[in-house]
Amino acid sequence: MLSILTKKYPLVRRRLISTLWRSYHATNSINDSNRKLKGYEFYEKVLGSPKYILAPMVEQSELAWRLLCRRYGVQLCYTPMFHARLFTDPGCGEKYRFEQWSTSLMDRPLIVQFCANDVDHFLKAAKMVENQCDAIDLNLGCPQAIAKKGHYGSYLQDDWDLINKLISTADKELNIPITAKIRVFKDVSKTIDYAKMIIKSGAQLLTVHGRCREQKGHHTGLADWSIIKAVRDAIPDTPIIANGNILYHEDIQRCLDATGADGVMSAEGALFNPAIFQKERNMPPLAYEIALEYLNICKSVQPTTRAEVVRAHLFRLLHASLKQNENLRPLLDGCNSLDMMEQIVCELKIRMERERLQCTELPVKGDIHQIRDYAPWRCQPRFRPKLSVDHEELRNKERRQKALAALAALKAEREHLDVNKSRQAARP
Repeated sequence: MLSILTKKYPLVRRRLISTLWRSYHATNSINDSNRKLKGYEFYEKVLGSPKYILAPMVEQSELAWRLLCRRYGVQLCYTPMFHARLFTDPGCGEKYRFEQWSTSLMDRPLIVQFCANDVDHFLKAAKMVENQCDAIDLNLGCPQAIAKKGHYGSYLQDDWDLINKLISTADKELNIPITAKIRVFKDVSKTIDYAKMIIKSGAQLLTVHGRCREQKGHHTGLADWSIIKAVRDAIPDTPIIANGNILYHEDIQRCLDATGADGVMSAEGALFNPAIFQKERNMPPLAYEIALEYLNICKSVQPTTRAEVVRAHLFRLLHASLKQNENLRPLLDGCNSLDMMEQIVCELKIRMERERLQCTELPVKGDIHQIRDYAPWRCQPRFRPKLSVDHEELRNKERRQKALAALAALKAEREHLDVNKSRQAARP
């Protein structure tokens, strides 16, 4: 009957074919949306081929800050690093998640990062958020002492078997892709082998921080973009994000050119200037205006951003201004109210605006170290002063001296015992 109708009525035939064609594509579209995308397909179709990326930062890349940075050009955000065990803990997990984890409809694309050294904890934590983000990231880059004590972050880079289990299990069990963020080894070939192992385990995107695990605090130094380029060249079929040495907007393109990476991630650069990714800006924004905008966002999101997190952001944004207004620093330090913080920032704004009227701002060029001396009311990076005394090296030297003294004492005690044994043996 259907055959007769389609032959007799060509219009019916055309409509039937059109309906079947739409149904076929709709089915394929549903199947494609349910299929977990990988590599560049994931990077392009899900993440939107981002070039400008906000780094995961403990208690600093929270929802309010992510929303602020998205207004100024950030195309992909990472959450702060969450501790997988604490995130899933039956006792304190609910409180931890309430204080640390939140998102919104405007907060996409988004990658949630966890540190972990246990496959079950990692998978359980990832499962709890996989429907609210676009990927899960394993932190393999944290260099802090607490990461060493807890055996996570960059201190897993000596345990390749564990890393393989964490990533391969997540790749198999999650409905969304798994990614990773690493630090490099001093040995380039070892770094390449390390990166290849992570990709082979199932990571669909790799962020490479061009610093070694030992480069932190006052020993941070420069990231090595050449090692990132070596990883990029060795792994051409996986999206690579470069991280390190981003102080000003112009550094972003320099990094892309030098490394061949698909995108650039900024941590401290974006903390001190959330508009670092914004194009066509002759000067960094006014720090107090950014601070007030951030405070307004904090008031609008739920749950409310914790006071200590907000204060930390304000101290970074306003660090240059506060040097000239030291009496406001203790007021801000002891403040636990968003309204009071706003009043302090408004007072700082009045003082800075008064000072701005008394001078003329000119375009700023960097010195021989490419450091730019902006007016104190502008967002700008902070440079760690060179230590006159290296306290870490002093502590290490004291430990070595104590260890050597203990060995010498043990050696003397053994020699003394040997002498006594010899004397006893010599007696008739």
